[in-house]
Amino acid sequence: QVQLVESGGGLVQPGGSLRLSCAASGFTFGNSGMRWHRQAPGKERELIATITSDGSRTVYAESVKGRFTISRDNAKMTVYLQMNSLKPEDTAVYYCVALGGAYWGQGTQVTVSS
Repeated sequence: QVQLVESGGGLVQPGGSLRLSCAASGFTFGNSGMRWHRQAPGKERELIATITSDGSRTVYAESVKGRFTISRDNAKMTVYLQMNSLKPEDTAVYYCVALGGAYWGQGTQVTVSS
């Protein structure tokens, strides 16, 4: 079955960096665009980054543009989210999503606080 397992979350100070990973299995990873969403406390889920199946194109939400980078390694069936210049408002649970939103990982908590 399809599995998406996120890792790399944690507590970081404002201005710091984190790199999230999402290991995928159970489907043809190289044929699927991938996304990262996040959900902050009391807020709706937000689409923050998308990457095409071959990694040639990426799209970002305005809230993270210039600070976050989505990438993928199809040989490792893994998608990444490099997060730099983190702000307290980036605090959220971050989700890896595949196959047009059909499958979601369990999420990883990112907390930005001093």
